[in-house]
Formats: sequence, C-alpha cells, structure tokens
Amino acid sequence: MSYSHIRFEVDGGGIALITIDRPAKLNALSGEVIGELDDAFARVAAEESIRAAILTGAGEKAFVAGADIAELAAMTAYEARRMALRGQAVLRRLETCGKVTVAAVNGFALGGGMELAMACTVRFASEDARLGQPEVKLGIIPGYGGTQRLPRLVGRGRAMEMLLMGEAIGAMEAQRIGLVNAVVPRTELIGFCRAWLEKVLANAPLALALAMEAVDAGMNGGIEEGLRFEASAFGVSAATEDRVEGTRAFLEKRKPAFRGR
Repeated sequence: MSYSHIRFEVDGGGIALITIDRPAKLNALSGEVIGELDDAFARVAAEESIRAAILTGAGEKAFVAGADIAELAAMTAYEARRMALRGQAVLRRLETCGKVTVAAVNGFALGGGMELAMACTVRFASEDARLGQPEVKLGIIPGYGGTQRLPRLVGRGRAMEMLLMGEAIGAMEAQRIGLVNAVVPRTELIGFCRAWLEKVLANAPLALALAMEAVDAGMNGGIEEGLRFEASAFGVSAATEDRVEGTRAFLEKRKPAFRGR
C-alpha cells in the first residue's frame, strides 16, 4: 500500500519510524489516515525485520491534534459508531502487535491523538507537549478507547478529571500522573526514543512479546486470568533457545546473543 498521509521508514536496526504527515491539519486523524495507519501497524506486526516502532507527528506543532472535525461534523449516528469501531480496531492492532512501540509526543496530543499515544507501549513527550481528551467540549465522548485506556494508565480519579473537564495538561503534569514516561527537549525526542529502544531490544525478543501479552491479559481479564497466563507464558519462555543462551551468558559473565528462538 502506498501512503499519502503518513511516512514509514525502517532503519538498519529494525526500528520503524511512522510519521503522521498532515502538518497543515495538525496531523488530524481522518478516515484515510486511519486506513494508512492500519496498514502500517499490520506491517509492524508481520515483518520479522521490524523489531519495534516509533510514532510521531510531522511539523512543529502537533503529534496528532485529534480527529478530523470536518468529517465528524457530517456523520450520522450510525456512521459515527462505525468510525469509532474502526478506530478502536486499528489502535488495538497497534497495542497487540507483539512489538515494542513508542509514542514520541511532539506537541499537541488531543482526542484521537492522545488515544493513539495511549495504545503504544510507552510514551515520551517533548517539553512543550500538551495532552488531553477535549471531546466533551464538542458534545461527544472519546471513541478510540480513551475512556478505557486512560483510567488504566492514571487511575479512575485522574481519568475522570481529564475526561469530564476536557482540559489539556502539560508534559510535566502528564509525567507526574503516569500518562507519559519521560519528558525531554523536543530536539532530543526521537534520539531519546531510539536510545531507549536499543536498550530494550538488547533483551530476548520472545520474552519481550510474552511480557507485553501477559500484562495485556491481566489488565483485560483480571488478576486470576493474568496469573494463569503468566505461568503458561513463563513455561513457554523457559523452553526457548533464548532462555538457554540468557542463563548461560549470565553464568559465564558475558552478554547474551539472543536469536528470537
């Protein structure tokens, strides 16, 4: 699939950089953008050469400033529901792709933009970033998972405050409440994300995927289901060649050479 609204680049280390590229519209998530992101996330999941992904926005102002309001204003109730279900499925594809994903929040992350960032494994923000769910100011509610992921990240009380006030918060406040993992200068943001991923990707690939899947199982099914999944995933990880290499390298006091097997 060729892209008109995003850029998709993969570096020599297997890190994909996905850039939403509609700076004149503050990178708003139109239906076409969602379709292109769906294809991009499928590539991240399917292509073995891609080990991780960074999502960011083009331009100097926004990561993603929300949905395309012009499209939204013309929708019927049925069309709006269909749009929400489609967006939820695309973000869920990202969340469960089995690869570590980083949101490089460079500016405004509002509405669907914040929902996109929350579907990533972690979020790093520039110092001038602002994040929020302002949908109630437009007479609607979040439709791409904001009411579900936000309380899981920051707790019910903080989530209710952001959802009901509709006000954006700054990067430092977002870090304080656990919405973003770190705040760095804008010029250092992508480099910081790459350096963080390089450290993570030094670990066993199958173990990384299983750890993320175990967290997802417990967050969605409760602690009992999560513990059952964890035990099974632990058993699977113990049967891998990477477990043999990792434990042997530890005992031999050397760096492991993981192969994802």
